[in-house]
Amino acid sequence: MKAVILESYVMQEGDLDWSGIYKLVPDTVAYVRTEPEEIAPRIGDAELVILNKCRIDEQVLSQCPNLRWVGIIATGTDNLDLEACRRHGVQVANVPGYSTYSVAQMTFSLLLAICQCAQRYDRAVRDGYWQLGLPEEYGILPQVELWGKTFGIFGYGHIGRQAGRIAKAFGMRVIACTRTVRPEYAGDGGDFVDFDTLLAESDVLSLHSPATPATRGILNAEALGKLRPGCILLNTARGALVEEAAVAEALKAGRLGFYGADAFASEPLPADSPLRSAPHVLMTPHIAWTTAEALEKLMAITTRNLASFLEGAGENVVNR
Repeated sequence: MKAVILESYVMQEGDLDWSGIYKLVPDTVAYVRTEPEEIAPRIGDAELVILNKCRIDEQVLSQCPNLRWVGIIATGTDNLDLEACRRHGVQVANVPGYSTYSVAQMTFSLLLAICQCAQRYDRAVRDGYWQLGLPEEYGILPQVELWGKTFGIFGYGHIGRQAGRIAKAFGMRVIACTRTVRPEYAGDGGDFVDFDTLLAESDVLSLHSPATPATRGILNAEALGKLRPGCILLNTARGALVEEAAVAEALKAGRLGFYGADAFASEPLPADSPLRSAPHVLMTPHIAWTTAEALEKLMAITTRNLASFLEGAGENVVNR
């Protein structure tokens, strides 16, 4: 059996431990990065492929008839045509839950940076300023206390739920809008509301939903217009959840207070993205999931997924 790794690292070479994969499948070929036109030729006659951002669709599958298993080293599967994989008899296994704490932590890293401007104050102090008379170019805004504010959550999976726990620790009221309210949520101390109520009552709105046909573009101009004036919008989930041009317009008009994002509709962020020129935007390059601890869990689960497939079972398969 032959395996191909199409993307062998996340941020820098060596940050992912592939030893478990090589132990399971000695005939494994790894590539640092793979361009779209290289995907099918590199998979070739391999039965197994592991990837992160590379796209697998009908065109690729038709050129790789031996392929039987795709392991995506991520939770989201937006870049995979799951139905086409099913038609071709290809199992797709993802990695759920590995980044729960890291992404929830990044959500509050963005929020705290917005509310208290620590890094911007640090720059000002290093440049010789102190408390008063700080030039506008530092982008320092009035500080905001989170205690007593309402933290709204759209999508109450593992990450959204953890973000809610952190918000409670800050003394915030937590409300959430989710497709399914499960019995185990009863003890979380939050209120479950409909989407319009979420928009109207959130001082901070944090997105934690997958991008599905029902949720793509759900934060559009109409929804943004229903937000509480000055609301802080956070997106550490999927860029496709928001209409970025509408977000930029809401920021310029002063209706939206701030936008903090680690995920974007197109990545890397295009040079002509309207977010680049919009005021009150804080952006990170989709790295919330890349803590050392999360990457260790990522590889442990990926290795278990492959071992399970080789044993004839199949763990975390998303397209049975």
